[in-house]
Amino acid sequence: MGSGKTTVGKKLAKSLDLSFIDLDAFIESKHRKTIAEIFTEKGEDEFRKIERKALNDVAQIEEVIISTGGGAPCFFDNMDLMNKTGTTVYIKAEPEELAARLLASKTVRPIIAGKSKSELIPFITKHLAARERYYMEAKIIYHTDKMITKEDVYLTVNGIAEMLKSDKPDCFKKELKQ
Repeated sequence: MGSGKTTVGKKLAKSLDLSFIDLDAFIESKHRKTIAEIFTEKGEDEFRKIERKALNDVAQIEEVIISTGGGAPCFFDNMDLMNKTGTTVYIKAEPEELAARLLASKTVRPIIAGKSKSELIPFITKHLAARERYYMEAKIIYHTDKMITKEDVYLTVNGIAEMLKSDKPDCFKKELKQ
């Protein structure tokens, strides 16, 4: 949450002349409910099953950049599926940076509603600690120190695009700092 998956994903898809799919938007469109409504009505276990099916569906599409929710890689064998069917990218940022981005964002996120920066940083740190082992399985790990301006987004998109375009297999599993 707040890493820039959707923002970077859309711009990356455009720069590489690919389609873009946001997995959460795909699920919402198919079920005609928001992710929050699905969570409330069916619970997390059922949502994760829905998410897994949607991930299987979009994994069949070629020439596409897919942005998943932050929990998607952490359930079932989703990260293995993503690594087998495409090139995974982890946009890594420090909890303090993620908190600043989330607080500045206009997107409503019920899970963090009403949290101050001092409450948000430990919340993010806890979630990252639980998820990091899955995220670190990504083929590309791209560190962002900041992504505030359009120039920051441009640098991130170009950095990831260069890694994706590289035909050198040793570029994968390398970490690149912005």
